[in-house]
Amino acid sequence: MSEKATLAGGCFWCLDAVYREIEGVKSIVSGYTGGTVPNPTYEQVCSGRTGHAEAVQIEFDPGVVAYPDLLRIFFTIHDPTTKDRQGNDIGTQYRSAIYWSGEEQRRAAQDVMAEITKSGIWGAPLVTELEPLGVFYPAEGYHQDYFSNNPDQPYCRAIVAPKVAKARKAFRDRLRRSG
Repeated sequence: MSEKATLAGGCFWCLDAVYREIEGVKSIVSGYTGGTVPNPTYEQVCSGRTGHAEAVQIEFDPGVVAYPDLLRIFFTIHDPTTKDRQGNDIGTQYRSAIYWSGEEQRRAAQDVMAEITKSGIWGAPLVTELEPLGVFYPAEGYHQDYFSNNPDQPYCRAIVAPKVAKARKAFRDRLRRSG
């Protein structure tokens, strides 16, 4: 059995790289959702005029990793307090958003957001959007598993690698077991 979680937290390369290391994650697709243009291209999404967010769609085994745990990871690896921005990536395509499918996911997202807010770990209000999942469009092939395929690319070294390292440290007990 598997479920899907769809999350946007800045550049999809970062989310993709982190979730690939989590036990119970079966597959990840980087793509676009939340916009109005059918079958958008990366260039169109980067223009900020399509309304889409860069997002990942994570297929996972809920018997191994629960949806709320995926959300806790999400709130650790990106800044959910900056509207339409992650670091130097600025624009609506970099917004923080949870795209739920079904009432159970919506309620779980609300609960985890309340938990994160109450913890005060970010020291500022969450701006993460909570929206029903519409159409999800897979990104171009070269965006899939980008970090593994381009570890020496400057953005990967400067931005993605530190997020992966942070997740490895914070979620050591959630990492895939080798072998």
